[in-house]
Amino acid sequence: MAAERTILVTGASGNVGRQVVSQLMTGHIGEVRALTRDPRAATLPGGVDVRQGDLADPAALEAALKGADAVFLMWPFHGADPAPAVVDAIKWHVGRVVFLSSGAVQDGVAPERQAHPVGRSHACVEQLIEGSGLVWTHLRPSTFAVNTLWWADQIRAGDVVRGAYGALPMALLHEADIAAVAVRALTEDGHGRTAYALTGPEVLTQAEQVRTIGEVLGRPLRWQELSREESRQRLLADDSFPDSFVDPLLDGYATMLDAPPPAITGAVEAVTGAPARTYRAWVADHAADFS
Repeated sequence: MAAERTILVTGASGNVGRQVVSQLMTGHIGEVRALTRDPRAATLPGGVDVRQGDLADPAALEAALKGADAVFLMWPFHGADPAPAVVDAIKWHVGRVVFLSSGAVQDGVAPERQAHPVGRSHACVEQLIEGSGLVWTHLRPSTFAVNTLWWADQIRAGDVVRGAYGALPMALLHEADIAAVAVRALTEDGHGRTAYALTGPEVLTQAEQVRTIGEVLGRPLRWQELSREESRQRLLADDSFPDSFVDPLLDGYATMLDAPPPAITGAVEAVTGAPARTYRAWVADHAADFS
């Protein structure tokens, strides 16, 4: 790793943020700060300077930024309205930001013309960061492998996973690989003014993902196709799944199914020197979450 830096990780108790903190603590020479809503429940590694707060709390964000050199920015909002204040606070305190953006962002397309609402909001944040004078790196991940934990309750209850669009292909990405790229961009030079499109090393349909989970768990899991409306009603009845996200998710899946299969970028290996982890490896890492 290069020069000693104080690094602030926002969203530090989330799937990616937790990995960023852990990997920084393993190899980074410098201070690691973690911003999280509930420090006592965060269970982060020893030695981390854990601060209470989030991006919606200007005072807490300002306090956490003081004396920091770089920020890992995870965007927790459904829109970009808070972005000007957040980016303004960051630029007054640090010189470098690594932004966890979205694979939905289309290159060369203005934020307001982005096809997907997630792409629109993240492209707005990207644009503000790029105009801030900060040294910036955007991470645009493909589908998170951790999203397949949505099936955990079904898998605990039986050997059938029910849903729509079983033929939908995805390049599932391990959160540890996202974090590994982030850590490089936070601690090394040479990643400024770069947007990395991050993917896993293989394309699997949803039905193939379920079969892979079964193979790792030693169970005969299979996919059962539902209509869009059947899947919609199932998701709306799931108290753990936000109702506001049901239609955007299914609409996005329908659009993705009609599009060409996702392309494998190889960016994880190009940045870190190690191949991106397979979905099978991710399932093995999370096997207990399906039991």
